[in-house]
Amino acid sequence: ISKLFGMAQSIMSAVNDTKFNSAVFLLTGIPGQEDVHLWISIPFSLIYVISIVGNSVILFIIKTDPSLHEPMYIFLSMLAATDLSLTISTIPTILGIYLFNSREISLNACFGQLFFLHFLAKIESSVLLLMAFDRFIAICNPLRYTSILTLPRIAKMGLVFLVRGVSLALPFPILLKRHRYCQANVLSHSYCLHQDIMKLACSDITVNSIYGMFTTVFTLGLDLLLIFLSYVMILKTVLSIASHTECLRALNTCVSHLCAVLLFYTPNIGLALIHRFWNSSSHLLKILLGYVYLLVPPLMNPIVYSVKSKHLRAKIIRAFIK
Repeated sequence: ISKLFGMAQSIMSAVNDTKFNSAVFLLTGIPGQEDVHLWISIPFSLIYVISIVGNSVILFIIKTDPSLHEPMYIFLSMLAATDLSLTISTIPTILGIYLFNSREISLNACFGQLFFLHFLAKIESSVLLLMAFDRFIAICNPLRYTSILTLPRIAKMGLVFLVRGVSLALPFPILLKRHRYCQANVLSHSYCLHQDIMKLACSDITVNSIYGMFTTVFTLGLDLLLIFLSYVMILKTVLSIASHTECLRALNTCVSHLCAVLLFYTPNIGLALIHRFWNSSSHLLKILLGYVYLLVPPLMNPIVYSVKSKHLRAKIIRAFIK
C-alpha cells in the first residue's frame, strides 16, 4: 500500500509539473473597454511607428555623419538604441491584445519579456547617468572634456553598465522559476513585470521582494542620486558665471537631458511605489502609469533632442531634403 501511495504521489507530482510547465498568464488591456480595443490600438500603433522611426533616424544620422561622433551624440545614440529595443520588446503583447484579443502568454515567454524590460530599464538609467556626467564635464571642466571622454573610455563605461544591467536583471526570471503559480493568473498590464508576476506565486516571495527592492535602489536610486549631484555641481558652476547670456546658454544645453530624466524616472518610480505599497489604489491608474512608463520616453526623447539640438535638427532636415 505504501508503495502504491508513493507511486500515486509521484504521478500527481508529474501532473502538477506538467500543469506548471504548460501554464499561461493572462495579460490585461484596459478593463471595461474590450469593445473598443480595436480603436484603442490606433493611437498605440501610431506611438510605436513614431518611436521606431524617430529613434531609427537618430541612430542613422549619428552613425553616418562623422561630425556627430562626439561624446554627447554617442550617448544619445545609446539612448535611442535602448528606447528602440524597449519599444520592440513590448509590441507583440500590447498590440496583440488590442488588435487580436490575444491575452495568453506562456511562462517562459513572459519571463523572457520581463528580463528584457528590466534589463533595458537599467540600461536606460545608466545612459541617463552617463549623459549627466557628459554635461557635468562639458560645463564644469570644459578644457579637459575631450581628454576625459575619449572613445575607449566611453566604450569601457558602456560595457560596465551593460554587465551591470545583465547581472541585475538575470536573477528575476531565475527567482520566478522557483515558484508555483496556483492563484489567479491575470496580470495587471499588457506586458510582464517582475513585481506583477511574483504576487501570483503561491509560495513565499520574500526573496523576490527584497531583491526587487535592492535592484531598484542600487540602479534607479543610485543613478538618480548621482544625476542630482551632477546638476548641483553644474548649477553651482553656472551661477558663478558673470555673463547672464553665457549662464543661460550653458543651462540650455541641459534642458533635453533634464526632460529625458523626468520622462523616465517619474513614471518608473511611481509604478514601483504603486506595485509595492498601494495595492488598493485604482487599477486603471496602475495600467495608465504602466503605459506612460514604457511608451512615452521612447516617443518623446527623439522629439525633444531633435527640437533642442540645432546641429542634430539641421542634419536630420538635410538628410530628408536630399
